[in-house]
Amino acid sequence: MSEVLPKNNIFKVIGASSLGTLIEWYDFYIFGSLAVIIGHQLFPEDAGASALINTLAIFAAGFIVRPFGALVFGRLGDLIGRKYTFLLTLVLMGGSTFLIGLIPSYKTIGYAAPILVLILRLIQGLALGGEYGGAATYVAEHAPKNKRGFFTSWIQTTATLGLFLSLGVIVITKNILGAELFGDWGWRIPFLLSILLVVVSIYIRLKMHESPMFSKLKSEGKVSKNPLKESFNNKANFKMVLLALFGATMGQGVIWYTGQFYAQSFLENTCKLDFNDSRYILLWGIAFATPFFVVFGAWSDKVGRKWIMLSGMLLGIIFYRPIYKIFLNDTNPDNYGDVKTFSALQGSPKVIPLINTNDSLRTVETKVTLTNGFGYTSIHTDTLTNNGGILPAADVLKDKVLPTPIFWKFVGLIFFQILLVTMVYGPIAAFLVELFPTKIRYTSMSLPYHIGNGVFGGLVPFIATLIASFAGSTPLSGLWYPIGIATLSLIIGTIYLSNKADESIND
Repeated sequence: MSEVLPKNNIFKVIGASSLGTLIEWYDFYIFGSLAVIIGHQLFPEDAGASALINTLAIFAAGFIVRPFGALVFGRLGDLIGRKYTFLLTLVLMGGSTFLIGLIPSYKTIGYAAPILVLILRLIQGLALGGEYGGAATYVAEHAPKNKRGFFTSWIQTTATLGLFLSLGVIVITKNILGAELFGDWGWRIPFLLSILLVVVSIYIRLKMHESPMFSKLKSEGKVSKNPLKESFNNKANFKMVLLALFGATMGQGVIWYTGQFYAQSFLENTCKLDFNDSRYILLWGIAFATPFFVVFGAWSDKVGRKWIMLSGMLLGIIFYRPIYKIFLNDTNPDNYGDVKTFSALQGSPKVIPLINTNDSLRTVETKVTLTNGFGYTSIHTDTLTNNGGILPAADVLKDKVLPTPIFWKFVGLIFFQILLVTMVYGPIAAFLVELFPTKIRYTSMSLPYHIGNGVFGGLVPFIATLIASFAGSTPLSGLWYPIGIATLSLIIGTIYLSNKADESIND
């Protein structure tokens, strides 16, 4: 029998576990939220679009190593306990994040800058690989049987709230410092601030007690001597690992990262929305949708986990392309009314001599406002040749600001995508915990979770952006990656997953 804690105690367990996990997600996601600015810091000025792709690759590297972190820290968690293992992951994550904020730019140390950041991202990925499984297992092993989905769903909110917190700190810092100072050195502040949050969380976690189920197992001398071998050499258990990966977490992962990270990247880099607008849209969408993690987690206690998760995948498959097509259409000024005002920006035009030639580049930046309130900055560049000729280039539009009705329309579309995230993610912790026995639970559930989320899901921004950059591709081409993965997971899950809830986890 599990030890059922009084309600006030279980909420203390959830609070202590969730705070540390939220901070780890905050640390992990600052990098993705600042990918464009960090790319300018880590690579040469003339790197162009490759700077963003390379930065997203460094971001993705942290996801790729998460399964290895799951193996390393999952083994420790099943050998020495849940508490001290995810205390260690918190220290590693916080230290790495703080150091990223201190690394000099490419101008100072050259390619050593992206290499050092890559190393720290790998450490972050390893730490996060051990954090989630520990927190979810810890809460589940304290929770009463008939409310396991409800209580573990609070852990599920931390990933999205960590993203919310990272976006909020970034927006506040940028608005206080201004765009120029923030792009120069202010982007480091969100990284450095994380150390304060980590110290508070470490203090709280030191006061936590070990999971009652693990303590009972340890007192009876039944702790696994080789969690990796027992998890993956046991045919029946390994089958459950594969089923969890391909039938659930793989599809859940791509829905999660499409609805939040790729959405932000698409709005900022493809639609060219203003920095603040793109983040405010995501912040509002997250704020409205986050409570549904708990709603769907609690509902899964009553109707089972399977169909809630698979329904979220199906809706993503159906609606992703229409949603992103709306994003493109509604940020295209050609689809709106007449121009209202033109105003040249300060310092425009700029004339810069080209190296090793007698030609020059003349750049004119103009702020344009349309009759419906839509606004953007137009950058027009001419090459002035040494014989007096002019070679014009196509205008580039950036910093688009949406009219109020379109802004809230976008918030609604982001809300819908994050609602799908809550459907696939809210019940997943309880689903995974119920698949595996106590003595190898940390190891067994962590691996499929972090392959599904860290590899298949975490690669969404990088792979989707890369696909869309290929010759002949359209801006919507990148969506075929998450749609394809979600479709495969939906088929496997529909055929092979069982719709159970409240399975015993006391073995």
